[in-house]
Amino acid sequence: MAGAVVTPELEQQTVDTREPLFNVVLLDDDAHTYDYVIEMLQKLFFFGFQQALDHASEVDEKGRTVIMTVELPMAEFARDQILSYGPDYRMENSKGSMSAIIEPTS
Repeated sequence: MAGAVVTPELEQQTVDTREPLFNVVLLDDDAHTYDYVIEMLQKLFFFGFQQALDHASEVDEKGRTVIMTVELPMAEFARDQILSYGPDYRMENSKGSMSAIIEPTS
């Protein structure tokens, strides 16, 4: 094949420009009822009843539940909303909001 031109394939590199994601984790305690957890998740995050109940069950059984996975500013905002929701009026020993943390996804 005279005159054939061979061109090398160029390697394409892609750069991941997405922001890292973080889990918003609700932590269990003994100072809040299932009703509190369900009510809080419905009011703050617009969860349906079944989704809120599933999270309430998981936090009770496993000690934690991932509420959402989002970019850092949204994760911080969601955590802060949980931390400022206030005590459970249904329980005398409830002195404040539930605990929540953010952690990087793996």
